[in-house]
Amino acid sequence: MTQIIKVKTGSIFEEQASYSRIVAVDNWIYVSNTAGRNPVTKDIPADVSEQTLQVFANIEAALAAIDASLQDVVCSRVFIQDPADVPTVMAIIGEKFRGVNPASTVTCPPLGSTVYKVELEVTAYRGAGNAQVQEITVAL
Repeated sequence: MTQIIKVKTGSIFEEQASYSRIVAVDNWIYVSNTAGRNPVTKDIPADVSEQTLQVFANIEAALAAIDASLQDVVCSRVFIQDPADVPTVMAIIGEKFRGVNPASTVTCPPLGSTVYKVELEVTAYRGAGNAQVQEITVAL
């Protein structure tokens, strides 16, 4: 029988828009687009690096709630408000995903508010971080 777990983080936006931070269907884990709002203080750092690190802290805490981690991420979608911030954000993404190497999309659309400099959505598969991985390089 399929097991579905839905994780809420207490965000007012989750209630307003009726969504979950995470929906896990068996081992597949879908993490909603996540901003850099500190869940305790409700503050959003003005600095793009701090905001990106908070995004990761939020995602890591949600994944930990269902016995998963960044090591299990197989796909990421990165949304950066200002194209000038791409190198800064991607350097942090590279640090966090070093060795994980998920499939990734990076785009620079307008976000829900100008205070959001970066948002991240990921898909994970519980246990992927412990799986045997074969890497293939092709010339494109």
